[in-house]
Amino acid sequence: MGAFDPVAYINEPRWQQSRLGLERITELLERMGRPQDCLRFVHVAGTNGKGSTCAYLASVLQASGYRTGLFTSPYVIEFAERIRIDGVNIPHDDLMSVTLFVREHAEAMASESGEHPTEFELMTAVAFEHFARSQCDVVVCEVGLGGRLDSTNIIQDPEVCVITRIGLDHTDFLGDTPAAIAGEKAGIIKPSAPVVSWPQDDEEAMRVIEDAAASCDSQLIVPDFHQLHVQPIVEGGRRAFAYKGREFSTKLLATYQPYNATLAVEALNVLRQRGWGISQGALVRGIADASWPGRFEVVEAGAPPVIVDGGHNPQGAAVLADSLRDVYPDKRVVFVMSVLADKDYRAMIEAVVPLAGAFVCATPPNPRALKAQELADVVRAHGVDAYVSSSFEDALVQARELATPEDVICAFGSLYSIGDIMRAL
Repeated sequence: MGAFDPVAYINEPRWQQSRLGLERITELLERMGRPQDCLRFVHVAGTNGKGSTCAYLASVLQASGYRTGLFTSPYVIEFAERIRIDGVNIPHDDLMSVTLFVREHAEAMASESGEHPTEFELMTAVAFEHFARSQCDVVVCEVGLGGRLDSTNIIQDPEVCVITRIGLDHTDFLGDTPAAIAGEKAGIIKPSAPVVSWPQDDEEAMRVIEDAAASCDSQLIVPDFHQLHVQPIVEGGRRAFAYKGREFSTKLLATYQPYNATLAVEALNVLRQRGWGISQGALVRGIADASWPGRFEVVEAGAPPVIVDGGHNPQGAAVLADSLRDVYPDKRVVFVMSVLADKDYRAMIEAVVPLAGAFVCATPPNPRALKAQELADVVRAHGVDAYVSSSFEDALVQARELATPEDVICAFGSLYSIGDIMRAL
């Protein structure tokens, strides 16, 4: 028999189906000795901006001298990215050791009850066990799907809960209105734990979060974006901004990144009030050092520049369009687009099509993928040229042929495509 492959085990098709609920993860972690009980958490839910906000939070906590775990999904380049400590992916030997330990309990659970944990439940258990064994001081934990019934919601006493910007996504699981989705996201709020929330665009969604915080007797903090002043991108590829008179900069260039950073700053201020040692210097340093791949990332700065962005829903596509207008004003864009069939890809196209010179369509590596030909047909209905590619390598070749040195190439539409696009580049 070959060596045990932890990634293959976790990704087995038998348990990839999403099944929301806390029963299985509760039983699995009980069998494992409840590793989460010796950890302190910052719990982050939302539709857009979760990953970037987590990156800012973890970077500042690390800059403050804390041993910081970070659990996010999905991965961009390699599986181990999902579990990091102080910016370092979980080593393969640790991933193997911890996954074998989790498998022992998962298999026992399945044989006794007939219920095997799902893929994400296995990942959550592996992450919490690794962070506990590594004696992390704090863990920044991103919700996988929703919040209320997500396996990360086994967290009982978070230091602070964070809710990023809410939009319509995963409506088959979470509901088809912003208020319904907000109810699922607000399910991470725990009694007396402070909550920092984006000032939601939808009034009903904001009211749901306010009511959830009030019912848990939790302090609710909302950033005042009127006190956020964003500066133009400076030479060297950084974006400066000031919030409540404090100056910051970030190397994440998208128009929305100062807003995500401000949300993180408010959460970090809550941690300060709860006794965490976070100096202003560490706050500024951590925001400046934070990195997050595939979010309006300039992967080639040539002529034309090549941007990779993980925008995968209408809200994400809209802020991508805003960022392109801001960073590359009056530029024609050749889009490389791939998308999942269950996304509102028509609204995504509408958000970016005013900037488009052409689209090159590809099929993302996912069972839920929309075929490139179907995507191209929708694009052409808007009067824009659309080409079909058999691979991301071919798509990028076509995009380079279509773009002039004065244009911009932008690949977007699915988080699941970023790794393949990076490798193709």
